[in-house]
Amino acid sequence: MSQLLQCRTVVVTRAADQQGEARRLLETQGAQVLDLPALVIGPPDDWGPLDDALSELEDFHWLVVSSANGVQAVEQRLLHRGSSLLRRPANLRIAAVGRKTARALEELGAAADFVPPSFVADSLIEHFPVSGYGLRMLLPRVQSGGRTVLAEAFGDAGVRVVEVAAYESRCPDSIPDCTAYALAAGTVDAVLFSSGKTAAHTAQLLLQRFGPGWAERLTSTKIVSIGPQTSRSCREWFGRVDAEADPHDLEGLVDACCLLLS
Repeated sequence: MSQLLQCRTVVVTRAADQQGEARRLLETQGAQVLDLPALVIGPPDDWGPLDDALSELEDFHWLVVSSANGVQAVEQRLLHRGSSLLRRPANLRIAAVGRKTARALEELGAAADFVPPSFVADSLIEHFPVSGYGLRMLLPRVQSGGRTVLAEAFGDAGVRVVEVAAYESRCPDSIPDCTAYALAAGTVDAVLFSSGKTAAHTAQLLLQRFGPGWAERLTSTKIVSIGPQTSRSCREWFGRVDAEADPHDLEGLVDACCLLLS
């Protein structure tokens, strides 16, 4: 089987503890993979709002999770209470945005009741299986920087939405030296972004490392985005997007990179 990324160098910007699958997929295609962790996943500033919502879980009709981080945070706090998603109230249904989010639920034995056909939040709203009016929905999300489109759209449809911080994604302190050296030398063929925050944090880290002329380090480097919202962030911070994944998941991101560079 041909390796479409043979002799190519690709930078992955996912959180440090989430880079394994991206690395595996890229290396299978022959790429040299460099890490530039642009997120550090940790707890929110205050667990109180999530804990309060989970204490009333039987009063919700739907739990909507849009990331594996959200799934893990909810499960962690439920275990802290002596419960779990597997032992959730019988009336509570779960909707998941994206295959990775759905897989995280399956690994807990709590498979999603609904996964939209396209792996973006807008698709969840468009294809939601029931009328929203009168429903009560719990929406755990990243503390800062995430989109509010789900809460706003479901609220407009008559849903009583409780939106709470379940985790935070912060910027790391620095870029790994080997990645910085490759960027400085102009030997990086592509940088892959899987969220708007990874784009924003990467720009911040490049400015910190290289100073005001940091954008010049990406002149010969392709920018590859996982989906529409990430692409918007890439255009804001880098002025362009060279390829966008379809479908909007990790496999699609790697496929887009292969198509662009092969």
